[in-house]
Amino acid sequence: MGNSLPRLQPLALARPRSAHRFEAFSLKLARRVTLYRHVALQQWVLLEANPTVKAFCERPGFVVIDGQRVLADFWVRYADRKELVILSNAAIEFDTVPKAGGTLDIQGLSIRRVESAELLASRVWIENWRSMLSCLVANRRLLTRALSESIVRLLSQPKRLADIERQLPANDLVLVRASLFNLLREGRVSAPELHSQPLSLLTTFVSAEGSL
Repeated sequence: MGNSLPRLQPLALARPRSAHRFEAFSLKLARRVTLYRHVALQQWVLLEANPTVKAFCERPGFVVIDGQRVLADFWVRYADRKELVILSNAAIEFDTVPKAGGTLDIQGLSIRRVESAELLASRVWIENWRSMLSCLVANRRLLTRALSESIVRLLSQPKRLADIERQLPANDLVLVRASLFNLLREGRVSAPELHSQPLSLLTTFVSAEGSL
């Protein structure tokens, strides 16, 4: 019987030779994450940006699929379910892989394979969120509930980023942006244009709460 995941801790594996190393700070986990593939970095961005994702863990362990031991890229918890994410492009080879242990009990878990084409289709959304997450991480300790609520009230009607900044002149514009991006991350604000167009002063945001 494999082990379940009592604690969200990534499997400790040395960086593969010739592999990239990406370091990032996860707002959902309040800790740093280390990733070794660009596709893993892209999938991490999608998890951070998804308000329905409650928690996740990178490299949670191995699963056996069709008799083959495969390293899962992410364990993900939603409000009503849990899943393992396996990135379907060719996996990298780790120099040191535990021969025993680190195997997950997949009972109650769904397994979702993410194809490279799926990440490619989300490339604009991912690039926008890479920029927004950088702003959020740098200013996360300076965000206030008062400013966030002011933005939500302001966005009862759709407004462009330029108009939002213009109508909140008493606030630091960097904090206005960080608060706005955090509301988007929480699902309280929406900006459908970010799926297909780069973030700009013309990007339109609207409160998602008024439509509930």
